[in-house]
Amino acid sequence: MFKIKGTVITFLMSIGMLLIINGCGVSYSLKGSSIPENVKTYTVTFFENISPMVSATLSQTMTEGLKERIRSQSRLSQVNQDGDTQFDGTITNYSITPAAVEAGSDRAAMNRLSITVKVKFTNRKDDTGKSDFEESFTQFKEFRGEVSNQETQLNAEIVKALTEDIFNKAFNNW
Repeated sequence: MFKIKGTVITFLMSIGMLLIINGCGVSYSLKGSSIPENVKTYTVTFFENISPMVSATLSQTMTEGLKERIRSQSRLSQVNQDGDTQFDGTITNYSITPAAVEAGSDRAAMNRLSITVKVKFTNRKDDTGKSDFEESFTQFKEFRGEVSNQETQLNAEIVKALTEDIFNKAFNNW
């Protein structure tokens, strides 16, 4: 008898909690983003690489990476121009620097590949302009050996981190 009462009480408490949560008016999304209902589309312009050191495919990788991040983590539809939200970007730094020196040598034991992008985000549905920003984002990866052997993989990992930062800044108010 006690076990049945406990189950009923647990069930009723669960229902009560759901009603309380629903009644609070909190917007909740499984993706974690807080995109206003009136925002339906996005545009990502080509990320031009103006860094003194250039990776041949980085502009395309960065542009497509941001498009894919938004497409996979939001309900927004991509349009080629005049989206409700717009991302304009430039790759401003692509550099390889020593991160650690080998003992007894002047050679680098570890190197660091850093990428910086400058992003201008515009939310055309926000008349206040409070959600707009222009900001630089930097990410890096450390590696051993020559960059040429692992450049594609390193770029993909860094672009993944950069697009996460940009998405969070634009849609999660982080």
